[in-house]
Amino acid sequence: AKGKEEKHQEQVQFAAYKQFCDDTTVDKKRAIAEAEENIEVLKADIESHTAHAERLTKEIAEHDADIATWKGDSEAASKVRAIDKANYDALHKDYSESVDALQRAIAVLKKQAHD
Repeated sequence: AKGKEEKHQEQVQFAAYKQFCDDTTVDKKRAIAEAEENIEVLKADIESHTAHAERLTKEIAEHDADIATWKGDSEAASKVRAIDKANYDALHKDYSESVDALQRAIAVLKKQAHD
């Protein structure tokens, strides 16, 4: 009787353990399936973001090229303006000297005309 009781206790304990294992197996398989699905979603996100980053990198390179061109254009325009200013200043000085000389000549002629 004692042996049968121990055997029965062992069978009950084994059944409980087997049920625990079966339940745990189902839970773990479900968790693995969910994790694998999540991994696929994350891989798709990574691929999408990588493509986006590549596109933005390309756009940045294009903008850098534009900025370099515009900077060169600006520097060239500044040099042209500096040359134009120097030419204007020289011409203005020449004209100012000519006007001054003409005014002095007119004054001399007026003075001679009165004498």
